[in-house]
Amino acid sequence: MLAETSLSIWGWGGLGAVLFLITFGPFAIFYLAFYILCFAGGCFAVTLLFGKTNSEKYLEKCEHSFLPATQSGIPKTLEEMKQESRQIKIDRRLTGASIIDEPLQQVIQFALRDYIQYWYYTLSDDESFLLEIRQTVQNALVQFSTRSKEVDWQPYFTTRLVDDFATHLRVFRKAQERMTEKDDQKLKDEPEELLESFFEAEVEMERKICRDLVCSSTRDEEGFLRDLCEVLLYLLLPPGDFHNKNMRYFVREILARGILLPLINQLSDPDYINQYVIWMIHDSSCNYEAFMNILKLSDKVGELEAVKDKAVEELQFLRSLDTAGDDINVIKNQINSLLFVKKVCDTRIQRLQSGKEVDTLKLVANFGKLCIIPLEHILVHNIALQFFMDYMQQKGGQADLFFWLTVEGYRVTAQQQLEVLQNWQKDGKKQTNQTKGLLKAAALGVYEQYLSEKASPQVQVDKSLVERLAEKLNKEDPMPEIFDDIQRKVYDMMLRDERFYPSFRQHPLYVRMLAELDMLKEPSFRGSDDGDGESFNGSPTGSINLSLDDLSNASSDESMQLHAFISDTGVCNDHGKTYALYAITVFRKNPDGSEDTWKTYRRYSDFHDFHMRLTEQFENLTSILKLPGKKTFNNMDKDFLEKRKKDLNAYIQFLLNPEMMKAYAPLALYLCDFLENKAYNKGKRDFARKMDTFVNPLRNSMRNVSNAVKAIPDSLAEGMTKVSDNMGKMSEKLGQDLKQSMFKVPPLIQKSDIDPEHCRVSAQLDDNVDDNIPLRVMLLLMDEVFDLKERNQWLRRNIKNLLQQLIRATYGDTINRKIVDHVDLMTSPEQVADHVKHFRDAFWPNGILAETPPRRDKAIRMRTRVAAKTNLLGIMPDELKHIIGADTTRKGILRVFEMFQHNQLNRRLVYVFIEGFLETMFPQYKFPELFIKLHSRSKRMEKYSQKLKTSQVPSLQKR
Repeated sequence: MLAETSLSIWGWGGLGAVLFLITFGPFAIFYLAFYILCFAGGCFAVTLLFGKTNSEKYLEKCEHSFLPATQSGIPKTLEEMKQESRQIKIDRRLTGASIIDEPLQQVIQFALRDYIQYWYYTLSDDESFLLEIRQTVQNALVQFSTRSKEVDWQPYFTTRLVDDFATHLRVFRKAQERMTEKDDQKLKDEPEELLESFFEAEVEMERKICRDLVCSSTRDEEGFLRDLCEVLLYLLLPPGDFHNKNMRYFVREILARGILLPLINQLSDPDYINQYVIWMIHDSSCNYEAFMNILKLSDKVGELEAVKDKAVEELQFLRSLDTAGDDINVIKNQINSLLFVKKVCDTRIQRLQSGKEVDTLKLVANFGKLCIIPLEHILVHNIALQFFMDYMQQKGGQADLFFWLTVEGYRVTAQQQLEVLQNWQKDGKKQTNQTKGLLKAAALGVYEQYLSEKASPQVQVDKSLVERLAEKLNKEDPMPEIFDDIQRKVYDMMLRDERFYPSFRQHPLYVRMLAELDMLKEPSFRGSDDGDGESFNGSPTGSINLSLDDLSNASSDESMQLHAFISDTGVCNDHGKTYALYAITVFRKNPDGSEDTWKTYRRYSDFHDFHMRLTEQFENLTSILKLPGKKTFNNMDKDFLEKRKKDLNAYIQFLLNPEMMKAYAPLALYLCDFLENKAYNKGKRDFARKMDTFVNPLRNSMRNVSNAVKAIPDSLAEGMTKVSDNMGKMSEKLGQDLKQSMFKVPPLIQKSDIDPEHCRVSAQLDDNVDDNIPLRVMLLLMDEVFDLKERNQWLRRNIKNLLQQLIRATYGDTINRKIVDHVDLMTSPEQVADHVKHFRDAFWPNGILAETPPRRDKAIRMRTRVAAKTNLLGIMPDELKHIIGADTTRKGILRVFEMFQHNQLNRRLVYVFIEGFLETMFPQYKFPELFIKLHSRSKRMEKYSQKLKTSQVPSLQKR
């Protein structure tokens, strides 16, 4: 039954399908499917629209009963965001000086553009955020400017800055001393070992702070700058801006990583410092002697190889030139000079690489020919006397030397006072008895201290001379010559006694003295291979003294007549060096009756060299031919130049005298050469000129011996002239000065209560109490640069007196005013604006952020080092060498230069300057304690603290 039913369904169904296809065609099936889909979609759309409408009506009815209340702040904030943003007004005034504000605004604009805008505009076009950052930065600058105007910068620039630099140099010197004490030569040459020694010395000196992490770790340095900038923003920004963390972090990163860090990187780069040194003294001409000294003293193979390679390159270029005529001689001279430089570099490199470098002083003492300095010259020269004094102290003869010095000082002082008394008597003033009484008291003091039986130690001389002197002191008024007989005996004893001067000439102190006087000949180690014998201080040639053969071309006809006179004088400036030039008008009558007239120009040094030639060639002229003396200070004064002109004219006329020409026939040849219209070729060797300079170092500018035995700034005669109207005060001053002059004997080397090796330099500033600020500053610097603390107290006191005279002779009594004016100039709006412009142009040349410059080639950097050292050594004045010694001057300058060749040490100095600046800028805040905390992460500080604790335990147990 079921089968029949299913069959009937399929049958009828099939029949319907066939009839449908026959009736509507084959595509009817697709139409049917389409109609069904449309019907279903229509039903779904009607249901959705009806449900949405009913849902909205239902929600509106139950909103207040089921949902929480909407906050009123959100719609208000949304409305304010939709409104147009209000304009932020930027006040372009920052410091009150338009010349500063303009470049400063450009710096702010460039910094925002290159550090924020380039990425901010990818996130938003809203300008308000950038304007707010700019406003924040400007607020900080305004507060900074206001605070800087309230600070007195003079103490910072004249004391704190110098103290920081001198202390840094002291730590470096201690580190160098520790390096020399190490036995391993390889460790001595390692820069890392020097840094270790330096920061260990810093801990011992500072005791509470060590900057090793900041200077050697990039991460710690950035963290330190961030912390420092955040402190500054706290002090400079309004509270609302500071508590805005996003704003504060942006400004902090700009200051720390965008400005301060690149600036510190540049300032601490040794190559940049060397280039800056060369730029600073580019006006000074290159000193050949200084250049050769640098090559001979260099212990860096890289420097020598760089100079050698450049010399070889120049040699190849010169040899490739196709020249003729006069140019050949010029090129030959240049080639010879370059060959000599190459030879010096090769010799020095060979010694350094072979490890045969020895102490030059010991080598010269054993093999060199030492110059003989007479005792009479040693006793009147500051530097030589210091070494002789040290030697006499070792041999127990200091009493004899101090007696000679004290008597010499007594003679000078007594002569001054007697001259003043004579002037007073002419003016009708009476002060004779009191002054003579003081002179007699001073003479008795000398007798009691050195010659009496109570003297300890006693000067050993003939007792009859001492008794005769005692009688004169009791019966006669003391005269300046009262001690002359005994002084001559003491001098003869020091001269002839084998314990003193004869042995001194064989002592290492004598060799060191010659080195300080720049009179030490360097021995030749290769015999005849070195050419024409020994050379002095790198001179490539031997003696070029004038001989008659050199003047064979000069006219020697007796009928030739010469007339000459100095017609004019002037002051010239050549590469920063000022000197006087004398115009000599020369008339020559030839044998044929014709006359020639010309002008030639000579310096005083030319006259001096010419004079030395003549006195060597004609020994009989030494006693009758006198050249006007040298003068160290105020030698460009108009009156002085006029007087020297007259004296030099008299000197020329004396030589041109017909009787003189007949008596010394070859003299005409020398005069023709000197008066010829050409550049004068100095014939004296450097050594001979320096010997003469030593014999007469400062004779016409100051009295060395009188200054050496007196510890007062002004001479007695000068003091009496100033207050001659007040007799009572003058008598009291005279008595005090005489006591200081006669009884303040040069002491032995004394130790200060404060260990100078474990304290800052300023801790000993009170030892040199003086109202003259520049004198204190110069002494502070000279003590550390030239290591004068190791010298005896007599020399330091003498140096102080000489520096006082140097300052007064150069600047007069207005030096303090000049210092103040210079500090005001440094902090003036014009100077500050220039600094800001230089900063802007360095970081944004032509308004574009500067790219990091590529590191220069090593050879170029090495040659820059040599050039910088040469310039530094070349600008050192001869007066400084006369005061402290040539060798000491060289070592001090090279020590300062070497200190700047280490990046980490330069960073340390920059951070010390920054710390001192901030402590001066904000004295009311505890910046010293802050810096101690910021640097407290150093492990060296932990080790030093533990070391102190362990060292204190035994002392506590003893108690």
